[in-house]
Amino acid sequence: MANLVELKNVFKIYGEGLESEVRALDGVSLTIEKGEFVAVVGQSGSGKSTMMNVLGCLDIPTRGDYLLEGTDVRELTDKELSRIRNKEIGFIFQQYNLIQSLTVLENVELPLIYQGIGADDRYDMALEALERVGLSKRIKHKPTEMSGGQQQRVAIARAIATKPPIIMADEPTGALDSRTGHEVLEFLQQLNREGTTVILITHDNGIAATARRCVRLTDGKIVEDREQEVDWF
Repeated sequence: MANLVELKNVFKIYGEGLESEVRALDGVSLTIEKGEFVAVVGQSGSGKSTMMNVLGCLDIPTRGDYLLEGTDVRELTDKELSRIRNKEIGFIFQQYNLIQSLTVLENVELPLIYQGIGADDRYDMALEALERVGLSKRIKHKPTEMSGGQQQRVAIARAIATKPPIIMADEPTGALDSRTGHEVLEFLQQLNREGTTVILITHDNGIAATARRCVRLTDGKIVEDREQEVDWF
């Protein structure tokens, strides 16, 4: 497999040079290959959310290099970074981030609008994604009419609608009951089996155990990086 992500001695420092400076990432080096399923695990304040923001091109390192498929992210324009976020990476968040005034279908179509995809293609892509998560019969419902698990499935459909090569999931089961959380993790494993690179951010060791590789952060540093045996669902 080829390298997809390379972090080389990356720092993310807030308030650099001040007494109160915070090194959210403190000299992190990490390589992720295409097709991996990696869990980044750590407690609150460990730097895992900052790691996700950097990997997802939502934030830029203070120092160090981030190569995404060989391209130095720090040299990209805001427009180029936006294109990567919209097309190359599918984001799944704990709180779903759905727009309550839009229907399920409209929520999934929204990032496709930003990409300039025409109405007919947009509809087909959104419907296909909703079919994959079992919600094709609820496309006209609003998020407020759905359970938490169903809302998370809408968020997953939105993330996979463009078939991005990378899925980045930030505590995707945190707001769900155990059974529904299990279903979400099973779906992420299925995407990985199909070739999608999955990066899972979590504080939960049990959740991290569903990934083939575990990267543990403490105080902005990687303290463990190991392959692990996984019982696939």
